[in-house]
Amino acid sequence: MNNYLLRVLSIRPFFFLFLSEIFSQIAMNMTNFILIIVAFELTKSNTAVSLIVLSFTVPTIIFGILAGVYVDRWNKKQVLFLTNIIRAFLLLLLAFFFSQNLFFIFILSFLIAIATQFFIPAETPMIPVLVKKNLLMSANSLFGMGIYGSILIAYALSGSIILFFGKTSVFFVLGFLFFIAALFIVLMRVKAANRSSLITKTKEIYHALLLLTLSQVLILVVAVIGPGYAREILGIDIKQFPLLFVTPAALGMVLGAVVLGNFLHAHPKRAMTSAGIFLSGVTLLILPYGSQVTSRGFITALNTYLPAILSINILHIMVFLAFVLGIANALIFVPSHTILQEETSDEVRGKIYGVLNTMVGLFSLFPIILVGGLADLFGVGTVLTGIGAGILALFMFRLLIK
Repeated sequence: MNNYLLRVLSIRPFFFLFLSEIFSQIAMNMTNFILIIVAFELTKSNTAVSLIVLSFTVPTIIFGILAGVYVDRWNKKQVLFLTNIIRAFLLLLLAFFFSQNLFFIFILSFLIAIATQFFIPAETPMIPVLVKKNLLMSANSLFGMGIYGSILIAYALSGSIILFFGKTSVFFVLGFLFFIAALFIVLMRVKAANRSSLITKTKEIYHALLLLTLSQVLILVVAVIGPGYAREILGIDIKQFPLLFVTPAALGMVLGAVVLGNFLHAHPKRAMTSAGIFLSGVTLLILPYGSQVTSRGFITALNTYLPAILSINILHIMVFLAFVLGIANALIFVPSHTILQEETSDEVRGKIYGVLNTMVGLFSLFPIILVGGLADLFGVGTVLTGIGAGILALFMFRLLIK
């Protein structure tokens, strides 16, 4: 079988893990979106929304590393099963008793997030236990597709599912999705992991952790300044931004993961991550100047020959750049996860992913708080240009220390 992605999917334990990932990721992303909607509709308060978001993020900082330490001591399959069951049970509690009580919504959201901190360092570290080393790149490509595809599905369906089931019954549906995820874990047969050296290439692991943290923080930063970018630069309704930016970015990530997993699985990982950093920097530099790009002579001349319906404008440029940004993220995400799995043993892999989870939580707090104020003070375009320049500086630094 020449298709590497199909070869990975033909491994039954991995296939069940992949299906479990899809259901649990859709359920978790939907839960986050829906809790934000419910909190806002109960209070009409942005502060309530901020508190809900904090209930997702604070457990990452408090419990991330600790969860990784304990997960390495426990059976990871059992951890995956129990964390899915616990999250399902908490959502059922929410549905039966507390769906209109904001205080208990905060508490249960916090508890769900704690369970998720134990789920994360158990899930991805299972991949090298189930998949041979030569197929790790393809396996991580599939996982990347699952993560970003689930974000798309969750975003697309969250509003509709509330309208269809109502603000109370929707939590039964989300709990059911977690139960399905737990069922696939039960079907997954796991062989005992081989004992090996704990960590082989510390420098590569540090770099992979930093790059994965950077890519996640960038996503959060773009989410923070997205509404301002939509209003100030694109001149569109804020509600259109997710469709016009998040969707092409997620599709770019999925396409990038497919190409990496099927055709570039043997390509040097450092070259791929460097390409991802470069593309991210260039894309963010160009994003504020879409109107100038569309007014250049070539584009203007091209538009004179195109039908009006096909003429290129700033929105087309933005959608294309968002797509490229998704590809860039795949170039960082897939090789970096593969490095973490190749260069660590099963005995410490949970700790490594716990550290990653905590790093994302810690390093995202300061930029998220700061970037909004900077955008208000200097403008969204200036902030994007600064971020793009900083990422390109990182690219140059990596070239120098090679």
